[in-house]
Amino acid sequence: MAGIEVSAAVAQLQNEGAYAVLAAATALEKQGKDIVHFEIGQPDYPTPKHVVDAGIEALTTGKTTYCNPSGTGDIKQAIAQHVSDTRGIDVTEDMVVVGPGCKPGLFFATMALVEKGDEVICPDPGFPTYANMIKVVGGVIVPVGLNADCSSFDMAALAAAVTPKTRVLILNSPSNPTGGVMPKADLDAIAVLAKANPRMWIFSDEIYARLVFDGQSIAPSYMSSARDHGVLDRAMMFDGFSKTYCMTGWRLGWAVMPPPLAERIHLLMVHSLGCTANFTQSAGVAALTGPQYAVDEMIQEYQRRRDYVIGRLNAMPGVTCATPKGAFYAFPNVEGTGMGCRELSEILLNTAGVAVLPGTDFGDKGEGHIRISYVRNMDILKEGLDRIEKCLVDLKK
Repeated sequence: MAGIEVSAAVAQLQNEGAYAVLAAATALEKQGKDIVHFEIGQPDYPTPKHVVDAGIEALTTGKTTYCNPSGTGDIKQAIAQHVSDTRGIDVTEDMVVVGPGCKPGLFFATMALVEKGDEVICPDPGFPTYANMIKVVGGVIVPVGLNADCSSFDMAALAAAVTPKTRVLILNSPSNPTGGVMPKADLDAIAVLAKANPRMWIFSDEIYARLVFDGQSIAPSYMSSARDHGVLDRAMMFDGFSKTYCMTGWRLGWAVMPPPLAERIHLLMVHSLGCTANFTQSAGVAALTGPQYAVDEMIQEYQRRRDYVIGRLNAMPGVTCATPKGAFYAFPNVEGTGMGCRELSEILLNTAGVAVLPGTDFGDKGEGHIRISYVRNMDILKEGLDRIEKCLVDLKK
């Protein structure tokens, strides 16, 4: 529908790279080309059976009605207990806002706090929604690069980026796209930075917090650092069910924040989404309070896949890759191939039949990298990596 005039804020919005590459890959498949999908962060495990059963029971017993716009009492209680237990802070139900996924919480929190011209610091490379939600409210995006292994911010650059106009600093650990896990020392340093800048809030996106490897049970949380340094009143945490419980299509997430802000976010929910589906919240309660063996098994398998993928990538010509400590992404450096990441990604898709994401889909500082999602089973991982390796070897000839 060319020629329609939209607002300047909406005109700035850009698609999420994973969906754009998926569309291109799907178009090739319709033409008969076989594609290995490494572009989407979609767990290949099913939702645990007891969670599905709870959702079905909720449907059959009439939980198909409106409910509290910011979440039912049952799920708020379950989330408050879960966050208290895993992050080491005292969370009450009035601090919890539930939504259809984590993105509404991120968007609404940005709307609630950021005025036109306010600066928002975000990781680069980082999840594309961050930049887009800042654009919508008229904020100023301040990208800050990561350290050499892409696990955390370049802390000196981060400190230098904070100004009197800084309103929000966004954290994402474990990271999308890098899989990096921020060390507790860096989270403590950020809490100290927040204490010195009383207008600045911290948004901590912890959607991958449970998906950590090498014996960790959960990634270090900014919320515990905020507690220790007395800045919990300017901290928000975002998490959800999509990645940990393989519930991407259920659309269920939450945010934890000071109660006065939760009241404002509640009103944004009232006037936009209405409420999150009642029956999915019953499934969420079952996920948090029920057996966790399916999650534990999945994490063990992801670590096995990670080790295989990183080993294969580091043996390829022109490729080096740090070992990520969380999430399910590899973010290899491909500068040694002599090609830009977008050019290489297009060659891999169209020549090798492997869909990956160029690092620049996550910000300018993602140049020189591609993102590989290793949620596929080992046979598919082997096939895709074989294709990538062959393509790189052929390009060197």
